[in-house]
This record gives sequence, structure tokens and C-alpha cells, in this order.
Amino acid sequence: MFGWLFGKKKEVIDSEMKYLVVGLGNIGSEYMNTRHNVGFDVLEQLADDAGVQWSGKSLGDITQIKHKGRTLILLKPNTYMNLSGKAVNYWMHKEKIKKENLLIVVDDLNLPFGKMRLRAKGSDGGHNGLKSVAQHFGGQNYTRLRIGIGDDFKQGQQVDFVLGKWDSDERDKLPKILNDAAACIKSFAAIGLKFTMEGFNK
Repeated sequence: MFGWLFGKKKEVIDSEMKYLVVGLGNIGSEYMNTRHNVGFDVLEQLADDAGVQWSGKSLGDITQIKHKGRTLILLKPNTYMNLSGKAVNYWMHKEKIKKENLLIVVDDLNLPFGKMRLRAKGSDGGHNGLKSVAQHFGGQNYTRLRIGIGDDFKQGQQVDFVLGKWDSDERDKLPKILNDAAACIKSFAAIGLKFTMEGFNK
């Protein structure tokens, strides 16, 4: 209350200008650089571009960046994919994030490798992370950015493909995909969902 008397000023962030961006993935070195962790990769690109560091907090690693007067809180849940919704729900309430200011970044088998789709809502597409978010969120009405990982696998090999490492050709193309996804997220915060969808859903 009297912090200003002692030269301290607590920053108050307008909830309208605060966003929670969640990258879905699995923790642990064995999951690094796998297709299923592209949500983590996108958030790490954002953090690297801004030169910010991650901190281990309740239910995940957290950092934040500023863009066009907006504050983007970046979250990498440490709950593993199947319980991602628990971390999303916790940080939504803790940071008092409005529903329309939540963005989930996730891998998608149903999109060609490198293709992006930003949507205001939709089905989980069989993705366990999105299923968990829906269970805690009370439905599918939340914004998600899907990053295509393709479906180049034989019958019965889906799990191995999703949890597999990027191949050499994918690794070469990945930096541009991560940069494009990071730009899409910043656009979502700066100009909103509608105009960002028009610009990035090509």
C-alpha cells in the first residue's frame, strides 16, 4: 500500500492487455526435439527472441514477454501432455486471464508438415493435450494454434512418429516454421484473432 514511499512501485497489468500462451509438450530430455513438443519449441523461440529466461513455477516453466503494449505470459506445463489442462486452468485463474486471451500451441497430425492453422475453437482431433484442456476448460471454445507435423507413418506407427525426432529435412525447415508461429502469436495479441487468422491461415 505504501510501497511508493520507499521507492517501490508494483506494476499493475490491465487484464485486457494480458495473455496466456501455452505450448503443449512433454518434459524430459527424451522428448526434446520431438514432433509432439513443437508447442514447447514455439514458445522457446519467442523467449529466445525476447532474451528472457524461464523460471520453474507451479505446474510448469513460466516467462513473459512484451509486445505492442501487451504482456504475453508463456507457459510450458510440466504435467506431461495428458494433464496439460491442469496447468492451463491453474495459471488462467492465478493470472486472471480472460478466456479470449488464452492461446494454446499444439502439434497436429492432420495438417501437412509446417502448415499452421489458427482457430477460435474446434475439436481436439484426438490430441490428448487438447482433451485435457477441454476437460478443465469446460469445452472446446478456446483459441488454438495448430502446427502441422504431417502423417508420414505406416499403420500402427502413429505413436512412434509423434514421439519421434525431426528428420534432417524437417530440421532444416523448422526454424522458419517456428519464426512464423512466433509472429502469429504476437499478431494475435496485437491485432486480435480475426485479422491474424486472415493473415496467417494461408
